Amino acid sequence: MVDAPLDWTRATAPDGTSFIRAGSGAPVLFIHGVGMNATIWQPQIERMADHWDVIAIDMLGHGRSPLPPQDPELADYAAQAIRLLDHLGLDKVSVIGHSMGALVAQELALLAPERIRSVVSLNAVFRRPPELAEAVRERAAALTGHGDAAGVAQTIARWFGDPVPAELTAAAGKAAAALSEVDPEGYARTYRLFARADGDHAERLQTLAMPALFITGSEDKNSSPAMSAAMARLAPHGRCTVLAGQRHMMAVAAPDLTSRCIAEFLNEGESLEQGAAADASFDSGEFRRALGSFLTGVTIVTTIGAEGEPRGFTANSFTSVSLDPPLVLVCIAHKALGHPVFATSKSFAINILNETQKAASGIFASKAADKFASVDWRPGKTGSPVLDGSVATFDCDLERLVEAGDHSILIGRVRDFQHNSSQPLGYCRGAYITPGLSQEALAAAQPGTDVGAILENGGRILFLETPDGFLELPRGRGLGSASDGKSLNGLLAAKAIEAQLGFLFAVWDDAGNPSRTHVYYRGTFDVPASSDRVIRLIDIDAIDGLKIADPAIRSMLTRYVRECTEDAFGVYVGNEVEGEVRPLARTAALNIGDQG
Repeated sequence: MVDAPLDWTRATAPDGTSFIRAGSGAPVLFIHGVGMNATIWQPQIERMADHWDVIAIDMLGHGRSPLPPQDPELADYAAQAIRLLDHLGLDKVSVIGHSMGALVAQELALLAPERIRSVVSLNAVFRRPPELAEAVRERAAALTGHGDAAGVAQTIARWFGDPVPAELTAAAGKAAAALSEVDPEGYARTYRLFARADGDHAERLQTLAMPALFITGSEDKNSSPAMSAAMARLAPHGRCTVLAGQRHMMAVAAPDLTSRCIAEFLNEGESLEQGAAADASFDSGEFRRALGSFLTGVTIVTTIGAEGEPRGFTANSFTSVSLDPPLVLVCIAHKALGHPVFATSKSFAINILNETQKAASGIFASKAADKFASVDWRPGKTGSPVLDGSVATFDCDLERLVEAGDHSILIGRVRDFQHNSSQPLGYCRGAYITPGLSQEALAAAQPGTDVGAILENGGRILFLETPDGFLELPRGRGLGSASDGKSLNGLLAAKAIEAQLGFLFAVWDDAGNPSRTHVYYRGTFDVPASSDRVIRLIDIDAIDGLKIADPAIRSMLTRYVRECTEDAFGVYVGNEVEGEVRPLARTAALNIGDQG
């Protein structure tokens, strides 16, 4: 491979080691893979010499460096690198190695941790699976110490693809030139070591003392993402990065991407002017949108400020932490107006909103001056405001404050909690979600719609007994109003039944009358105070075998009993014979915030 006309210095150390040096700044040592030489790092030297003192070594048996021992070990190559550092008067460097060079870089970091600031392993091998290990051993056994043009072609096909994509022709040509120029004996001795050294660090990586980055390509079958992930898991300060679409020679095939990953890693902890821009390639807006794909509930988090004033903000970053002790958490942004208040408070309350409280969510997500004027609330056990109408409330003492990035995590020990059967408000992708079918829309449906409900209280279901002794669920023509005796609401009012309709449970078309649709909700009820004899409260466990005339209702109730047992409910849409489960939602475009 011909050296490019770059502003670098080619020199030789006293032991015969050949190397390239360019640039200025913190020193970085590059170690190439089997069959390559120092000039293969030309793309990285060009991109990094402005900020780093870049040293690229010809490993033993490669380039202009002397041969390794007849049966070398990784320590022989690491010792060569240490001698070079001594020659250059460098006490501490970062080291980047590719493939075989990555094994040497790891060996160097393990043998002389005081000399290594950080280590980057590109396309490193680790504990090859049996089929790969056998293939590499066969290639190693076939090496004779003489040139092999066919072997070069096979290697290029393995590294770049067969045929080589047009956009990679130049990169493949550079790699092929290096393979053609390498000393055959140096290549053979090094490759035989490479074939058997993939497990040399399996028991030692856990002692790697410095930050370590393991990078590979998603399409690198021989230095797979699983290998890099396994090494990163073992290294105490390890991290794995997989570059999508890249193969084994990504340092020359995708030099911009690879060099940027290396530079960003080296920049961490360095006081370079561009260090603050190290994560510029990370699209935080797209990251926020991806997080928004997770369907959550909506909460208003409240506390009392230093002057006794109520404070609150809207958040959907809420989750349970522990049952024993009872712990929950919620997050608040450092930039939120209420952050200083919540970060220093001794207590807070989390109020899970119901589907009618969207307006309150919007107000508490804004910078409105008096947010609490729009809601009814009372002091909870800790004194924090508890909002009326919430699906559930958790009144907490602040157990721990954890700083995490640009947010603080409030971990609360629950002192008191309440919940009810009203339906929660959901949030996903910047919009509110109401899990139930719109009852306003249902009220305007065709008069022939049969609307009923499975109403539960304390494990008992409410039925109405017909004159001929059959049991049926409360239902009517349409949802209607209390004054419409033929509607569901009219029937419930006439029976003095106070019911709360919740999630949609089933929708099906009547096979005998295509113009008629049946809609059934799940819901709850308060035990009727009236002495109406047609009302029957039946235990869920006793539903099977009841005298129910409509086979469709019997089938629906069988499903209800099963899903109660599994605590996993769906929505049936179809007819008496076949159907499917569909999500029914209503959204509104309003961003959730944490203004405090």
